[in-house]
Amino acid sequence: MKHKIVFKVLSIFFLSFVISCSSDDDRVIEQEELNEEVVEEEIVEEVETETPVETVYPLEGETGSVLLYDNSLSKEGYVLFNEATEDRVYLMEKDSAKIVHEWQLEFGLGNDVELMPNGQLLASLGVDSPTFSFGGFGGIIQIINPDNSIDWEFILANEEHIIHHDVEMLPNGNVLALVWDLRLPDELDAIGYLGEEEKVYTESIIEINPATNEIVWKWDSWDHIVQDADSSKPHFGVVADNPEKININFIDVLREETGPDGDIMHANGLSYDSNKDLIYLSVNYFSEVWVIDHSTTAEEAIIDTGGNFGKGGDLVYRFGNPRAYNNESGERLFYNNHFPNVLKDGLPGAGNILVYANGNGDTKQSVVYEFSLPAELNLIPNENNEPETVWQYTRDNLYSARVSGAIRLDNGNTLITSGSMGVIEVTNAKEVVWEFEGTGFYWRSYHYNLDSPAISFLNNDTP
Repeated sequence: MKHKIVFKVLSIFFLSFVISCSSDDDRVIEQEELNEEVVEEEIVEEVETETPVETVYPLEGETGSVLLYDNSLSKEGYVLFNEATEDRVYLMEKDSAKIVHEWQLEFGLGNDVELMPNGQLLASLGVDSPTFSFGGFGGIIQIINPDNSIDWEFILANEEHIIHHDVEMLPNGNVLALVWDLRLPDELDAIGYLGEEEKVYTESIIEINPATNEIVWKWDSWDHIVQDADSSKPHFGVVADNPEKININFIDVLREETGPDGDIMHANGLSYDSNKDLIYLSVNYFSEVWVIDHSTTAEEAIIDTGGNFGKGGDLVYRFGNPRAYNNESGERLFYNNHFPNVLKDGLPGAGNILVYANGNGDTKQSVVYEFSLPAELNLIPNENNEPETVWQYTRDNLYSARVSGAIRLDNGNTLITSGSMGVIEVTNAKEVVWEFEGTGFYWRSYHYNLDSPAISFLNNDTP
């Protein structure tokens, strides 16, 4: 009896143990299966949320292709394009080539359009039927709001004068603009002009007060000429001894190729230096940049005394082509040029100036130069007056016969617009870190950082 009882007890204990173990194993298996499902779900979630879709370049956009984008070296931001062939102005993402905002222009592009810090466009636009015109004609300046409404408009386009190429907003709220001025045969003959054209157009710069539409200041190249053709006529002098004057009879390579058409200077860009109150004027047919004292009064701008530099409206400085004033000492820096861009405070190279040298004539190669300007802006007869080249960039196939320009970004990169190709961004070490190639013709492009107040209106745009 005792043995049987023990056996039964042991049997019951063993059976309970087996059942218990079996139940525990089932729970363990169920828990392991549940854990596996959770792990699988977590893995799936990690794949979906943490693995980005890689953008492959070249990338086709709405108006062209992003060929290259290095987001570790390229400056984040948007690029404003002035596309002359289609009369379009739009703001584009750099990485995707997506247009995020476009303005509807009432008139065609008269070339420069720039986005101001308050989000408005300052635009040089072309009248429909100009009385006379050359490449880059305008006639109309507008300030355009993001919703395409016109905040301000100024028109100067008649038989004697037309606004052209470039405009610049001054710190006081006034606007600088380039103007072609008609000169008739009697005027030309009276000062010893040697050309055969019946009509000649010289350059002036006007300052407009938008509050009143008054021209409050003017600089006129006609007031500061020199000629060595006829000693019996006004403005006669030895050109080499008068570097602050403009030789009315100078003819450079590009004018020799194109022939006489009356446009004898062809200014195409201006930049304002607020620290020194100076205007830098790009003069394509002289292959020079002229520096003009804006501190003069309207009366002093006509003569050769007065202003901060004591020279009135005479040239404070000039560079690029010393042959334009018969100087044999200085070395020529470039052939034809656009966009003299004085680098503002806070930018790498502040105080220097960028110039896009188109390279027409025999070279057919464009170069972007950065020049260090002399501390004292003087023009000394028969001495080398050219600035120092501190940086330059070119590469194979960088060539645009017209328009184009370069701007400096706050990370030290340089954004270069080649009018016939597109836009590239290069580092100071000359590595290309962003490249956009389009089918249009690009006057200039401008860069705006993501936190720039100029693009804050994008937050109000409807997707």
